[in-house]
Amino acid sequence: MALNIYYDKDADLGRLDGKIVAVIGYGSQGHAHAQNPQASGVNVVVGLRKDSPSWAKAESAGLRVATAADAAREADIAMLTLPDETAAQIFTEDIEPNLQPGNYLAVAHGFNIHFGAIQPADDINVFMVAPKGPGHTVRSNYEQGRGVPSLIAVHADPTGDTKQIALAYAKGIGGGRAGIIETNFREETETDLFGEQAVLCGGLTALMQAGYETLVEAGYSPEMAYFETIHEVKLIVDLIYEGGVANMRYSVSNTAEYGDVTRGPRVVDADTKARMKEILKEIQTGAFAKEFILENRSGGVQFRALRRQGEEHPMEEVGARLRNLMPWLKEQRLVDRSKN
Repeated sequence: MALNIYYDKDADLGRLDGKIVAVIGYGSQGHAHAQNPQASGVNVVVGLRKDSPSWAKAESAGLRVATAADAAREADIAMLTLPDETAAQIFTEDIEPNLQPGNYLAVAHGFNIHFGAIQPADDINVFMVAPKGPGHTVRSNYEQGRGVPSLIAVHADPTGDTKQIALAYAKGIGGGRAGIIETNFREETETDLFGEQAVLCGGLTALMQAGYETLVEAGYSPEMAYFETIHEVKLIVDLIYEGGVANMRYSVSNTAEYGDVTRGPRVVDADTKARMKEILKEIQTGAFAKEFILENRSGGVQFRALRRQGEEHPMEEVGARLRNLMPWLKEQRLVDRSKN
């Protein structure tokens, strides 16, 4: 099936004239979804808890801030950029009671709509604008006059113009500069979760950690292990990002390329792919969503323990020490926890 891809010329930002956009949440995605549209001329208010540490961050960025309930009450479009595990409760308590018929509920990820944790009333328009990149990248690219490709999808359209509003919103955050791709909630949610778990986050970090441990256990220095299995990943990924796998293979040595095509399939083999299919099935059936929701309802004890275990891995200490030898890495950082 052919994809519909739109650009700035296909989206009318004027459709947001006279409308108030409430961005609920101010984390990685939220700060970009608030700052980019405001810079595009959209009337934005950020909705947060009264005790949120992000309140001061948003105000220092020149944004108007209110409680989530107050922001939703005055908004025509409420964009949820909240963590998946808290979005449903905040929607039920603060957002849903303040939506009016014909309002628009937007999400930056389809998780809660697709798995039914959030079920808006029939008279509410529901759409998604999901940038294909972390919010810090969405913001930095916008500031540089570029954009991050974004997905849009419509879940409910009682007023008949939800797709046009979604396109306008996507243009406001800079998506139209790189391409706005039309999809649906199921496809975005399930492919996004699979990519995160099997390749981009889970698969990649587990591969790097296993490579680091293999070299250190064989007697090589932790510093050499870090450079070879972690630091240089960016160099390879940048080449692929620029021109695909063939571009990377053209750039590296013949030795590296031969090792790539002959040894890579021994590391990631048919058994690995079979386990990837198991992970995809857990996503498709909702088993992962149920597990994640129950973990957080029970206090997230296992989640916090696994996070702490990762933070305490020796490669993190070695990496911090080596990065301190490269002060330029701290210049123009994407992630500044004091601001975003």
